[in-house]
Amino acid sequence: MALRLSGGGIGANFPHFFQPLSSFKSKRRTPTVLARVSNDALDTSYPSPTLTHNFPVLDFFHFYNGAQVIGQSLRSFLFKVISWIQWVSYLSIGKPEADVIVIGSGIGGLCCGALLARYNQDVLVLESHDRPGGAAHSFEIKDYKFDSGPSLFSGFQSRGPQANPLAQVLDALGESLPCATYDSWMVYIPEGEFLSRIGPTDFFKDLQTYAGPDAEKEWRKLLDAILPLSTAAMALPPLSIRGDWGVLSTAGARYAPSLLKSFAQMGPQGALGATKLLRPFSEIINSLGLKDPFIRNWVDLLAFLLAGVKSDGILSAEMIYMFSEWYKPGCCLEYPLHGSGAVVDALVRGLEKFNGRLSLRSHVENIVVEDGRAIGVKLRGGQFVRAKKAVVSNASMWDTLNLLPKEVVPKPYQERIQMTPQCESFMHLHLGFDAEGIREDLGIHHIVVNDWERGVDADQNVVLISVPSVLSPDLAPPGKHVLHAYTPGTEPFELWEGLDRRSNEYKELKAQRSEVMWKAVERALGPGFDREKCEVKLVGTPLTHQRFLRRNRGTYGPAIKAGKGSFPGHSTPIPQLFCCGDSTFPGIGVPAVAASGAIVANSLVSVSQHSELLDAVGI
Repeated sequence: MALRLSGGGIGANFPHFFQPLSSFKSKRRTPTVLARVSNDALDTSYPSPTLTHNFPVLDFFHFYNGAQVIGQSLRSFLFKVISWIQWVSYLSIGKPEADVIVIGSGIGGLCCGALLARYNQDVLVLESHDRPGGAAHSFEIKDYKFDSGPSLFSGFQSRGPQANPLAQVLDALGESLPCATYDSWMVYIPEGEFLSRIGPTDFFKDLQTYAGPDAEKEWRKLLDAILPLSTAAMALPPLSIRGDWGVLSTAGARYAPSLLKSFAQMGPQGALGATKLLRPFSEIINSLGLKDPFIRNWVDLLAFLLAGVKSDGILSAEMIYMFSEWYKPGCCLEYPLHGSGAVVDALVRGLEKFNGRLSLRSHVENIVVEDGRAIGVKLRGGQFVRAKKAVVSNASMWDTLNLLPKEVVPKPYQERIQMTPQCESFMHLHLGFDAEGIREDLGIHHIVVNDWERGVDADQNVVLISVPSVLSPDLAPPGKHVLHAYTPGTEPFELWEGLDRRSNEYKELKAQRSEVMWKAVERALGPGFDREKCEVKLVGTPLTHQRFLRRNRGTYGPAIKAGKGSFPGHSTPIPQLFCCGDSTFPGIGVPAVAASGAIVANSLVSVSQHSELLDAVGI
């Protein structure tokens, strides 16, 4: 969940225009002019999204010999260069067809595409931006390497049936992901501040300080009730699931014995509790009679960080999985060395290892439907790319709907999507600054809650801060730090809707709405931090989020509450059109979108191929 911005003016990056032509041949993420050109007084210089124009190849030679440069404004000149790069990107697609076309290279799209390539399918992943990763991509400014989205990870090193779904995908692709490990984050709440450690015992001393007299007893009661359920919650590996009756073989028959064994070990009471796995987690809390305000607020915070909804909206299975990862003996958190972009790089390596293709700067304008079936896509500029078996959209449900001809979409399907509530958007703050004066024991993660009474889902109330250079120093120049702060899916899009990004009104609102993040950063970093001395200062808004991630209204995703609705499956009313990502089951979050991509990939191959993959990775 996040975005990117650009720093430094055109002049500082002008040499990138004159890289040799070979630099455009790679399908991998590479520094390009598109990441540096700003076509307006943009969102404090985040890297520009791809700009596409119809532009004949002849104009490149005008550019090349300089004849057309004289007398043109620099702006016009740069647009010609960009347009030529767009034309070259069409060539990188290779043959204009594939077995499966994947729209979007977010985590879900890359997991889907890479697994399909592993299944020996001809896969083409089309990405509108000039780098892969979607909300998880990274970007670089002045030698500072920024995460644009998720930075709190766990389970990458786990293996077997109960592993993180993303870890299972990487294992299937034969890709490793070196990580730094840690076990704590700083928490700043109205009651005070403390270093919160994961694990079965450390949180009890925090409860002694900040919670009521019964809090320890209630927390132990919660752990005793839900940790045994984790065996059932994790008994069915996401990589085993598919969207057809073949699931009876790949998941049902294969894992039924272990699932039944886990129920037997839990006894009648545990088995009864397992029936609540698909109900809101608040029902478990209420059934246990937990009343301490601090515990209930803390659980709401964890649920919101995991899925964008509080405990009354998150599936119990999701929370139980998280508790099993964070509150068991020997657990740890992980951060990928070289940043969250390393996750994307690993998935791209896996895609290309099995001859899958990734085409950047390839904006899909429409999904082409013929005789009621999805047969391919049309790119901006008019190029048609045929899909022989399927089209998979990694875009949100609202953006996918906008790619389809309205006349072919059943009205009930349209209405269901249009009526689905959305999570709000984000404010982002990316900083690069000198580490001098900053305490040496600075941790990577900091969570600031300003007011419990307003709720963790209230706007301007919770700020998350990540300083990944603490664990991966290569993300910043020597002696420097890189920082990403954001409000997690709580910024109302309505405040920004219709604003001109060039206007003073927009700039003033940015300054006003970003102040809560600045204050949180100053609280976390201490008196040695001076905002005026930051070498990179980038502020992103819901409009930035909408523009760079091409997300409808800049949304975090569907605000679907457990017990009141369910995330859609992966098929659509249009034959040969499938969806993956945070608009589909199992929902929002890195593990969830990785699972969704895997489910779609599995569904597009035979049961025997699917079973062979499960055997190969040992699950």
